[in-house]
Amino acid sequence: MRPRERRETSEQDLFRSRLDQIIDMKHALVKLARAIDWGFLEQTFGAVYTDKPGQPPLPTRLMAGLAILKHTYDLSDEALCDRWVENPYFQYFCGEEFFQHALVFDRSSLTRWRQRMGEDKLKALLQESLAVATRTEAMKPSDLARVVIDTTVQPKAVMFPTDAKLLNRARERLVRLTKKLGVSLRQSYARVGKLALIKHQRYAHAHQFKRANRSLRKLKTYLGRVIRDIERRIVGNEDLREAFVRPLFLARRVLEQERRQRGRKVYSLHAPEVECIGKGKAHRPYEFGVKVSVATTVKHSAGGQFVTHAAALPGNPYDGHTLATVIPQMQALIGNILDRCITDAGYRGHNAPPDHKFKVYTAGQKRRLTPQIKREFKRRAAIEPVIGHLKEHHRMGRNYLAHASGDAINAVLAAAGYNFRRLLAWLRLLLLRILIAFSLPTQLKSV
Repeated sequence: MRPRERRETSEQDLFRSRLDQIIDMKHALVKLARAIDWGFLEQTFGAVYTDKPGQPPLPTRLMAGLAILKHTYDLSDEALCDRWVENPYFQYFCGEEFFQHALVFDRSSLTRWRQRMGEDKLKALLQESLAVATRTEAMKPSDLARVVIDTTVQPKAVMFPTDAKLLNRARERLVRLTKKLGVSLRQSYARVGKLALIKHQRYAHAHQFKRANRSLRKLKTYLGRVIRDIERRIVGNEDLREAFVRPLFLARRVLEQERRQRGRKVYSLHAPEVECIGKGKAHRPYEFGVKVSVATTVKHSAGGQFVTHAAALPGNPYDGHTLATVIPQMQALIGNILDRCITDAGYRGHNAPPDHKFKVYTAGQKRRLTPQIKREFKRRAAIEPVIGHLKEHHRMGRNYLAHASGDAINAVLAAAGYNFRRLLAWLRLLLLRILIAFSLPTQLKSV
């Protein structure tokens, strides 16, 4: 069924006070809730549902408001639920009219709603944040025509991968699954496998690499024996074979992959989509996650530097080869034609669409530069602190959402959360200006 959307009423309750009677209606969250076009979000997210019999889903304003609050204030799902119960402003932002002393939703509803909407639908939150910025005059519509584009890495919540850890973890996962399904193994290697891992780590730390490699070969032997033992036990049993297809496939990849092999490798067994990306950082040579494209306005708007587009780029593509997909997506999102794109030197030899081939300017370029473009090149580095804020304060620094779809969803929601945080700061500044404007004549009269 379609969700039963909430509509603001003026109903009173004898035993409860309305939220608009007990909170400050000049609070930034209240102003932001009134500035957001919830009807647009209801129409966009409601397209996912069909009019069939069943339990109606939770209201769109509640779920969309929770997603905004989560990434605006950098909260986990558990922390968000705790804050929502005790914060009346959070409840008002999500459409409640009376203070709720208990959750009106389940924590797992957040996960299911994100997965149901997907990246394409959740882009509406980023689109609405830019629309609110233009409506509140935090940003001019013309600011969206010129952008700075750059890429960064969104790390996944995985441990640092080493061959020894992956081999031992693959064996542990297979043994755990056999116990769950009632498959008896000849030997689990639980004790000697753990001892071999500890020895490998100690020898590697002491730079005794011959001994470390000997322990590594033992771990490979243990994993290979468990794999072959399981294959013998499940012969002729289709149900067991289906249950072991994916774990055995990942375990074989871990066992067979080499250090310098070409192509995809497994860096995490619970998140095999993780990629190894090197951005040339001295303090962090390799990061394990997914590459993300981020775009901001060239001009520093009145409300700050807003993110105009963010998208995950699986496969670790060359930066210059991402513009063929990024630019059309950005134009569809902002509803505007891009006049100019400023990029760093990593975008040389780009594959931008033909209409934008000569609208993309890379660092170090000498031709087709006017004095104005040279001035805008000095604004290219303004995207770096924006990426830093996305990682530090809006949950892009470590992605906890599962699968490749979780990578894409987290990138979009982090950008939306960043924009809404800028809008909250802008609305507080407007309120401060109004208070100063009202208090100034009173002070002059008293003088």
